[in-house]
Amino acid sequence: MSHLQHIQDCNQYSLSNFRSFYVDGLKVGHLKHDFAKVLKAWPELFTVSSVAVSLNPKLDSFTVKTQAIAEVSQALVEKGVVPNLRQEAYPVTPSSREKALFTIDRGVAPHFGIRAFGQHLNGFVQDQGQLKMWVGRRAKNKWSDSSKLDNMVAGGLPHHISLADNLAKECWEEAGIPSELSAKTCPVGYISYQVESSQGLLKPDIIYCYDLELPADFIPQCQDGEVEEFYLWPIDKIADIVCYSEEFKKNCNLVIIDFLIRHGFITPDHPDYFDLVSGLRSPLSV
Repeated sequence: MSHLQHIQDCNQYSLSNFRSFYVDGLKVGHLKHDFAKVLKAWPELFTVSSVAVSLNPKLDSFTVKTQAIAEVSQALVEKGVVPNLRQEAYPVTPSSREKALFTIDRGVAPHFGIRAFGQHLNGFVQDQGQLKMWVGRRAKNKWSDSSKLDNMVAGGLPHHISLADNLAKECWEEAGIPSELSAKTCPVGYISYQVESSQGLLKPDIIYCYDLELPADFIPQCQDGEVEEFYLWPIDKIADIVCYSEEFKKNCNLVIIDFLIRHGFITPDHPDYFDLVSGLRSPLSV
């Protein structure tokens, strides 16, 4: 394993396994061929060809599109095509969250291969000149990546909430960081990657990254049961775990590699420096 291998692992996919999804003439997602065939059950909503699926242009407003997709989503759950709804609305957009064409439930969104957004926070401490980072271990009962190491705070970004409000919410729920501390977070950019998941779904993801220097006496405490334990480790130990193992949830490796570059722990002398920097912001096909 290596830093570069983690980036490559988060960008493994073949577009030949998917059909493009178009809304108002704009490509907004990718569907597995089998899933595209399922959508033929709604000919009044979807035009399905061998290479693409298009939403009916007569659905001519944000609200109308959202309602139509919500009804299809519920039916997909009832048919057993999709396990469950998550009761969180994700934007369907060809670019930024602000340009959403409609929303879709988080539980169904991966099947449409839409661009998804998240927020990850690096919580760190300066201890007598040594930088240490807080990381969490995901709970054993998490539906994905259970017991894997994770960034101190990490979560998806629903549509009807601002970045600042969602980050404050996640900071409290996942690590017990009060609002007066989370307000001091520093936005430091984003990472992007596109990967074919273990379920064969295409995930084009954008993660907004944040740094937060915490007081030496702050001890994180999970409020929502999603984190089993927190560890405060020297940054060298974190860097070694990332470089030589697969202990972290896959996309968390990229967030930490970005931190290591920005804070000078991975320097231009690194043989993969250019590929690391450019690979952290991989182009998305939607």
